[in-house]
Amino acid sequence: MKYKYFALDIDGTIFSSESIIYPTYREAIENFCRTSGKNFAIPDQPRIMLEIGKPVKTIFQNLFPELTESERDTISDSVLVLLCERIAKGEGEYYADVRATVEALLARDAKILVASNGRQPYIDAILKYLNILQYVQYPTYIDAKIIFSKSDILRAYVARGILPREILMVGDRLSDADAADAIGCDFAWCAYGHAPPGEITKYTLRLEKFSDLTAYA
Repeated sequence: MKYKYFALDIDGTIFSSESIIYPTYREAIENFCRTSGKNFAIPDQPRIMLEIGKPVKTIFQNLFPELTESERDTISDSVLVLLCERIAKGEGEYYADVRATVEALLARDAKILVASNGRQPYIDAILKYLNILQYVQYPTYIDAKIIFSKSDILRAYVARGILPREILMVGDRLSDADAADAIGCDFAWCAYGHAPPGEITKYTLRLEKFSDLTAYA
C-alpha cells in the first residue's frame, strides 16, 4: 500500500523526550512549590512517561488531581518553556535518519502532516531543530478551543478534502491508533517508541525504525 500523506506523531515517533522529561518536570514543579508555598510529591519518570502522548491537560490532570486547573496550567506552561529551551540546545534523542526519510518521502511526492498532542511551541522546536518544519503541510495543532485531540487534527485534514485512505497515521501510542480509527485511515505503529508492552494490539504496519516509511510512498 502506498500513501500520499504521512501524519506524524512527534514524541516517540521522530524524537524522544525521555532523557529530558523528568529533569524538566522536576525543575518546573520545584519552581512552582517554591513560589506557591505548596509541597507535594514529584511523580517519578516512569509515571510521567506513561502520560506522554496524551493531551496536555489530561497529562496534568492525571499527574496532579489535587491541584486546581490554574495551578496545573502554571506547571504545564513552565514545563513547555523549559522543554523548548532544552530542545533548542539539542537535548533529547532524535531518532536516526528522520530528515533523510522525510526528504525521501517528499521526493516521491508524498506530503508531511503533523498529528501530535503536543503544543505548537514544543512541536515546532523539534521540527525546527531537525530542519523539517518548512516541509509540513497544513500545520494544525491542538488549541483546546476547536481541536482537542489527535483525532480532531486528522478530522481537520479530512475537512480539507484529504481522503482517509490517502493518510497513514504514524505514531507509537494508543492515542495514535485511536486517531486513525476515528477517521478510518491506516496506522503505522512505531514499535521503537514509548508504548508499554501490550498497549498496541492493532496496527496496519509495524515500523522497527522511522526510515521503514520509505517503502510506503
